[in-house]
Amino acid sequence: MRTSHIALAVSVAAIWGFNFVAIKVGLKDFPPILFCALRFALAALPLLFMGVHRGPPVPWRFILGIGMVLGVVKFTLLFVSMDVGMPAGLSSLVLQSQAFFTALFAAVALGDRPGPKQLVGMAVAFSGIGLIATDMPAGNSLLGLALAIAAAAAWGVSNILMKQAKAPDLFRMMLWVSVVPPLPLLALSLTLEGPERVAHALTTLTPVGVASVAYIAFGATLFGFAAWGFLLRHYPASLVAPFSLLVPIFGMSSSALLLGEDFTPVKLAGAVLVFTGLAVAVLKLPRPATAR
Repeated sequence: MRTSHIALAVSVAAIWGFNFVAIKVGLKDFPPILFCALRFALAALPLLFMGVHRGPPVPWRFILGIGMVLGVVKFTLLFVSMDVGMPAGLSSLVLQSQAFFTALFAAVALGDRPGPKQLVGMAVAFSGIGLIATDMPAGNSLLGLALAIAAAAAWGVSNILMKQAKAPDLFRMMLWVSVVPPLPLLALSLTLEGPERVAHALTTLTPVGVASVAYIAFGATLFGFAAWGFLLRHYPASLVAPFSLLVPIFGMSSSALLLGEDFTPVKLAGAVLVFTGLAVAVLKLPRPATAR
């Protein structure tokens, strides 16, 4: 890869990692489901300037499916998980288990059987998540962990839909996908979080809250996916995908530095197991040189 493209891949991982800090900060100003709705409403705005008449780059069934699974289900589970007590750093780590859920769902839906290396990686990573669970206090924190794992599973489903969609332009597809979640999420927010809480959040906006929504919508969603799509168009997925392993590193380090989140020895050991499992499953081992 060119040096500039390596820097771009690392930048995307950093933006996605810091995204979890922005979510945690924004949840102080917004209830979680409303926060999701605002995120996607802002992310869809560039369509007004790019021209709606062009239409989505993939059939509508994929736009609606990905919009509901990724935008409504996955992000609602993630935001609620962090709202009830899941730390930002651990959220960035646990969410990467989507790689294993994607492999499992691909085996069922597409017949892509995971190899021995992927199975070993899954076992190691999920043992790490289990170890983290033993160190989470019962109640909201443990519920947050369960919701984060469910969010990773929903992300795995959306990855299968994206694979089947075969979008020629990932950025434009994400713009159209962003059109789907706002209204269902707003309806959910009004029903579950209540009109009073929604109205209070919208009438007491703070600069920090607005900045967090803008960062998640434009930085993590639009720029992140546009840059990632650019890299995937120019390089094999096997070369680009390992950079996603940097996301939890940036997520955990930024949450420790900016939010003061601490990690007990048990959680650190679990994090090492999860990261090791991800590396085993994703990274390609160098082939030994063949003797002439």
